[in-house]
Amino acid sequence: MSLNLPPIGITVSLLLASNVFMTFAWYAHLRDLTHKPWIVAALISWGIALFEYLLQVPANRTGYTVMNLGQLKVLQEVITLSVFVPFAYFYMKEPLRLDFLWAGLCLLGAVYFIFRPHLQGILQS
Repeated sequence: MSLNLPPIGITVSLLLASNVFMTFAWYAHLRDLTHKPWIVAALISWGIALFEYLLQVPANRTGYTVMNLGQLKVLQEVITLSVFVPFAYFYMKEPLRLDFLWAGLCLLGAVYFIFRPHLQGILQS
């Protein structure tokens, strides 16, 4: 069975997976490797980040066929926060704070403004 996703679906799927790897590469060592020298944490993080780049580069290449650079970047930031909040709460055991909500609302504003020309075209048709 093949999934014939449109470019935006492929981009979002790859960016979601990429961000899981990125978030673990950037932050998991703060919980799991605090007893190791920083260079060990850095090398392990780089190893994890390799998988992030193997997903992120094709995601951005695919996304750039249907979005401009600003739209692609804002999409990336929304996905980053969507992955980071559950990671912080469930994996890092950080408390949920209203700051996450406010940051999310700011990102929704960014989504609106960066995709506004496209949204206006859809609403007018």
